Amino acid sequence: MSNRRRSSVVPPKDQTRLKIERMEAEREERRRAMVERKKERAQEEQRNIAAGNPGDVDFIGMVRRWRQQHAQEIEPHDSCDAHPRICICVRKRPISEKERARNDHDSVTCLNPAVWIHSSKVRVDGITKYLDQTSFTFDHAFSEEASTEDVYKHTTMPLLDFVCSGKGGRATVFAYGQTGSGKTHTMNGIQAILCEDLYLQLSDHANAGGCSLKSTKIVLSFFEMYGGFVQDLLNDRNRLKVLEDGQGEIVVTGLQEVEADTVAVFHEIVNTGNSFRTTHTTEANDTSSRSHAICQILLRDKRTNKLQGKLSLVDLAGSERGTDTKSHNSQRRAESSDINTSLLALKECIRALDNKNKSGAKHVPYRSSKLTLILKDCFTSPAAMTTMIATVSPGASATDHSLNTLRYAGRIKEQRAGTKAGDIAKSPMRRKVSPRSADTSSTASDQLPNSLGIDEKTAVVEGSATRFTPRSGTNTMLRKEVLVRRSPSDDLDAVSGATQEETELRRTVQGLFEQEEAILSMHMRNIQENAELLTEEGKLLQEVQRDGVDNEAIEEYICALESVVERKETMILSLQEKLLVFSDALEKEQALSKKVGSLAQY
Repeated sequence: MSNRRRSSVVPPKDQTRLKIERMEAEREERRRAMVERKKERAQEEQRNIAAGNPGDVDFIGMVRRWRQQHAQEIEPHDSCDAHPRICICVRKRPISEKERARNDHDSVTCLNPAVWIHSSKVRVDGITKYLDQTSFTFDHAFSEEASTEDVYKHTTMPLLDFVCSGKGGRATVFAYGQTGSGKTHTMNGIQAILCEDLYLQLSDHANAGGCSLKSTKIVLSFFEMYGGFVQDLLNDRNRLKVLEDGQGEIVVTGLQEVEADTVAVFHEIVNTGNSFRTTHTTEANDTSSRSHAICQILLRDKRTNKLQGKLSLVDLAGSERGTDTKSHNSQRRAESSDINTSLLALKECIRALDNKNKSGAKHVPYRSSKLTLILKDCFTSPAAMTTMIATVSPGASATDHSLNTLRYAGRIKEQRAGTKAGDIAKSPMRRKVSPRSADTSSTASDQLPNSLGIDEKTAVVEGSATRFTPRSGTNTMLRKEVLVRRSPSDDLDAVSGATQEETELRRTVQGLFEQEEAILSMHMRNIQENAELLTEEGKLLQEVQRDGVDNEAIEEYICALESVVERKETMILSLQEKLLVFSDALEKEQALSKKVGSLAQY
């Protein structure tokens, strides 16, 4: 009886069995959690698609959480009455259908006055995802929710008041950015609103001592700069000559000026000019504007024809990096080079203009390109105001372009934010290598990756520049004709009063920009390729460590490993070669810096 009782008692489980059961339970829990995560991820992906923001769920979630944490940092826009003489602002456009089709998520955040770029990155392991955050601060930052009317109110309307004051004011509005980022859309909207507002302003000024419709006529001209030529968009694209008269005024001979008596005529003139702009298909945009379009609105006295005010609306051609033109034909590459050259010259003129307004002792290098030469009065006139609207694309695939656009605009603004009157404008490279340089700022825009101005680098490779040959005789009004030719060094030689050492130093610094970009690009490619090689090596090890591997499989492993090692050696040697060349260029720059006492014009 006692034996039967003992046999019916279940023996306790040993520790090994308990651990096995616990591991099985944990494994089931992990599987269940994984299924739940996949389900939640699929639901979140569908929500993102419904919201018009498809793309990588992880990156989208990171950006969304970041925006929730920093939503309180946005500030209201400054009053229009406090409009600075040099105003730099940024506008972000919404995600386009083309970007949605390729699952391009939103990677730009505008929290006025700051703009944040969320660059999607993957660590070397090829698995871990993270965001590289970069911020820039400007006078205004407009998100995709801001209307063109909002942009006009804070950027162009103060300039219209300035021009209509009847004091001969010169105002200029530039739209700059990557091709396809919304420059032309923004400028066309500003032109439409300005058309209505201009006539209202002149009516309001009838008894305020400024321009009025009774005493002032509105005259428009519309032309473009394409491939080094000036073409009249209101006269069958006739090519025009740019001349300088005896008083130093720039004259575009043969340019047709049309008087706009009414709002309807104004609209018709602007629409006609826009319809004749030169566009071509590029890698970055199917309808890329390949020219700088300049719409000039002149306010002239009806009785004396004297200029009382001038407003220039400049829709710049889309900026492009060297990688965007790699498959272009020679004509497209020449266009891109000419575009980038003029953009570089424009940046330097705006920076010098702000310095001149502060200290009165700065030279404005408006002769560095035909674009800046035509806009000379906007740079040299004591009554001049300038606004730049930098447009950025929100797509994750365009973050490099957006960063370059913001760096371009940031370098213009940094003079106002960080340079005292009388300080010399130094390039980012000079701040790092010159022994006479001032201490660098700790902001993101002064770090090495952010010091790359690809527009500057491309501009010096091959571009167009201007030279001036005075004609004989001092009584001729048009005595200086602009002669244009293509040369890599013309933009550097065009600076007035530059010594041979200064010119050589500028060339060296521009070369450093190009080499710096090449090194960083190669380094990034090497990191990515190393990550791919790491994955490939892992697969090779798995294959060769299997049971029953024969000699043939080992020979294949050896051959594949040799190929991997050769690829690594090639990458390392190429990077070492570029580093040696860069080091030599740095030494040359430092030696030239010691010879040159100052670089007031750089």
